Amino acid sequence: MKSGGVQLGFKTSIIALFVAIVLVIGLTLVYLSFQRIAAVTETAASQFIGKVAELSADRIGSQLKLVRDNLEILNALPPIQSADIDDNPRLVALLAAMLKNNNQLFNLYVAYDDGSFIEMDAIDGAGRETRARLEAPEQAAFRMVVISRSDPAQAKSRRLFLSDRLETIRELPGPLDYDPRERPWYKDGARRDGSWLTGPYVFFATGKQGYTVQSALKQGRSGVSAGDLLLDVTQEVLKKENLTASGVAFLFDDDDRILAHPRMSEMLGREVSGTIPRLRETDMSGVLKAIRGWRENGIAEQFFYDPRGRLYAAAFQTIPKSGPANLRVAVVAPVDEFFASILSERRRLFAVTLGFVALMVPIVFLIGSLLSRSLRALAGETDRIQRFEPSAAPPVRSLIREIDELGRSVSTMRTVTETFSHFVPRRLVEKLIETGTPLQLGGTRREVTLLFSDVVNFTEITEKADPTQVMKYTSRYFAAMSHEIMIHAGTVDKFIGDAIMAIWNAPADDPDHAANACVAALALQRANDRLNAEFEQEGWPAYRTRMGLHTGEAVVGNIGSEDRMNYTALGATVNLAARLEGLNKHYGTSILISSALRERVGPQFCLRSVDRITPKGFAEAFDIYELRDETASAGVDELRFCSEWETVYVALRNGPPAVAETELALFLARYPLDGVARYHRSICDEAAALSRYRAQDLEATRLGSGSG
Repeated sequence: MKSGGVQLGFKTSIIALFVAIVLVIGLTLVYLSFQRIAAVTETAASQFIGKVAELSADRIGSQLKLVRDNLEILNALPPIQSADIDDNPRLVALLAAMLKNNNQLFNLYVAYDDGSFIEMDAIDGAGRETRARLEAPEQAAFRMVVISRSDPAQAKSRRLFLSDRLETIRELPGPLDYDPRERPWYKDGARRDGSWLTGPYVFFATGKQGYTVQSALKQGRSGVSAGDLLLDVTQEVLKKENLTASGVAFLFDDDDRILAHPRMSEMLGREVSGTIPRLRETDMSGVLKAIRGWRENGIAEQFFYDPRGRLYAAAFQTIPKSGPANLRVAVVAPVDEFFASILSERRRLFAVTLGFVALMVPIVFLIGSLLSRSLRALAGETDRIQRFEPSAAPPVRSLIREIDELGRSVSTMRTVTETFSHFVPRRLVEKLIETGTPLQLGGTRREVTLLFSDVVNFTEITEKADPTQVMKYTSRYFAAMSHEIMIHAGTVDKFIGDAIMAIWNAPADDPDHAANACVAALALQRANDRLNAEFEQEGWPAYRTRMGLHTGEAVVGNIGSEDRMNYTALGATVNLAARLEGLNKHYGTSILISSALRERVGPQFCLRSVDRITPKGFAEAFDIYELRDETASAGVDELRFCSEWETVYVALRNGPPAVAETELALFLARYPLDGVARYHRSICDEAAALSRYRAQDLEATRLGSGSG
């Protein structure tokens, strides 16, 4: 039970539905008379063809939608928005992944308002004529065309043929006379009038006919992204709709042009032609009457007679998502082919029906099991994607085309999501996926806890080292630190040189953000120690990390421009957290926190007072503390250390100077290397020296007055 209703398993539903349909239809046909059988069969044929037309329309519409979704993903990429198309391996890899996971797409391309252009074609399965036309080597899996016109005086164009691993096999000069802005798809997209399907027309690269799905870039540079669907692909989809021996499914438009047909190549002739046949010019002219009836009364299922007097059933559907292209699908089949076998075998139909049901139940049970297993695997994979759990599992495959396509789509979604999360904080991506909130500029004021970390003397450690080694070890350091931040509910905002900025309670709500940040800081310290042990064994200098943490209100959100934005926090809270990190070097500490954070976490952590400061730009003074350990896991020695220091600190703040200096001296005798105590010792020494200087100056003044 869920949401107050009974839910059946997919396997049970398939078996029950199959048995019910076969028994109801089969037994009804047996007990009806010949005339009734004919009438029911005509109705069933019409309904069946209508369902086939609906499914065909949905399938082709799904192809168009899938291409449109890929274009939306492409439009959202920063390299596309900024026209960073030349020598961009990541963009090339993403285009190749999209083409591999969308077999109906022949290519993807983007054109800009200055005439610049990038195109990637999937030519692995292209025929010999197409490959010869493109001058493609046999081992080439992709063709890429890049035209750069950012500098009109130095326009560049080249063609690259890439292997399946995206290795360059051959490079040739590209067409400088090709201007994408003159192509039909660019003009349609640039008008921004809601039209996003162009065609059919002859493609420039292949000479074949097809449609172009296009979308104007909404952010960044002005331009249009697009992808081509060859008519060959749509024809193959239509060929698979096996209705009857003479049944056929085809595409047409409001001008009664046949746009796709299982025998389209015969209609067009062996040579490519720009002329698209019309229904009245073919042997299918009889269907025009049924089409007019559909347009007049809106009933999708129609009957008509061909010139020879044969009765046909027809069904028509509008292709969803085809926009102004007005694509329609027609399914046509002779009615007598649906019930001819029933007429000849009606005496044995009852026994055959029951036997068929009994025979098919195990098969349907097996098919239902296989389908439900695939669907459960897809559901589990989407759940793992939403939770950002790693998975090396291959895409879910199935003999059912829709499930197989869904498996490839889920695999593409994983690739795109993982790629997106490398450029945007992972918790922000998780929240966007969970809520469906668009990524846009703007911010909100909320309480957050911020952490700033920095590597001590990083410049001195790395300035004379091999840059490759610096990048290798620093990347390992960042990976270890980022891992600890994320598993403790934090978000890595950015890396600033060797420094890290992390946020808690944004973008995801975290009521325990203050405590989680403190636990994360201690975990970072332990991870840093483990990493330094590995560095020492490998002969690399240790990275000693200092951190500052503060809790307070900040403006959190996306700042930047429409084509390049950054999720971050702004305000005095951020500045103070960064200041605390820098103050560690004065006190010889590793982790400093503010009094505001101390008030939030209470006795959960082992803290000790460090100083009372008034940072530049802040009106009020406040106390700062050193984070030492979690109270529950702190040892007896650590707790005694903090307790003894608090006694000294109270004397330093409130007691007579002589008592304070005595307490401080006793503490340093026990802990001679403690940085905080040594800092306060230096302050006391400076104060004593200043006092002696003032006393000497006063005595000199008094003696001078007496001698006068």
